Amino acid sequence: MKTQIDHLVVMAQTLAQGVQWCEATLGITPAPGGEHAQFGTHNSLFKIATPGYPLAYLEIIAINPAAKKPANTDARRWFDMDDAALQAAVALEPRLIHFVANTDDIQAARTALRMQGIERGPASHASRHSRRGLLQWQITVREDGQRLFDGTLPSLIQWGKAGEAEPLRLHPRNSLPRSGVSLQSLAITHPSADKLQAAYEALGLTGVTLETGPANLVATLKTPKGTVVLQSHGV
Repeated sequence: MKTQIDHLVVMAQTLAQGVQWCEATLGITPAPGGEHAQFGTHNSLFKIATPGYPLAYLEIIAINPAAKKPANTDARRWFDMDDAALQAAVALEPRLIHFVANTDDIQAARTALRMQGIERGPASHASRHSRRGLLQWQITVREDGQRLFDGTLPSLIQWGKAGEAEPLRLHPRNSLPRSGVSLQSLAITHPSADKLQAAYEALGLTGVTLETGPANLVATLKTPKGTVVLQSHGV
């Protein structure tokens, strides 16, 4: 099982605000993404890949006010996006809230976490249209929408259709141009660092440093505006 950082998740109150924040904070304009019909969200994104993080991109995501309401009114959006405290925080300013890890065997990864007493959630099939074709993936989304461990335990993603010979063929990294922004490091502190470390090891996750401390997700980026540090501050 190979697991590595796939993308960082920044949540904004509106996608327009997220784009404005990106331009002001990082010095670039993100590319249009698409809509996620089953979760009522939409996004913009840009590449932040480096040799150490070859798949990495950053996703700015927001609730789509034009999305159709789900038939199941109890349905929860991914990444805790229905959480009132999280919504209040991003109303002040877009914020790094989570990261997603790529795996080549999402079912084995889910089982590995379950062996650690962690239920990451079922692997939901999702898709969106892109300029290069239909992007398809499986991603773990709990029924309650929770990220777990204050956003520091990654959601799991496996790109492509089940059994596809080249699952990364339509990965967003392949259609995104170089942005001028690159991920230098991802560091995490959390009161339950020991349990998180066991989970990371069970997944075979690399590229993340972890220490005991207040809950925080810290991404250091090299940008046209210099070094920029994004933090979750435990929200």
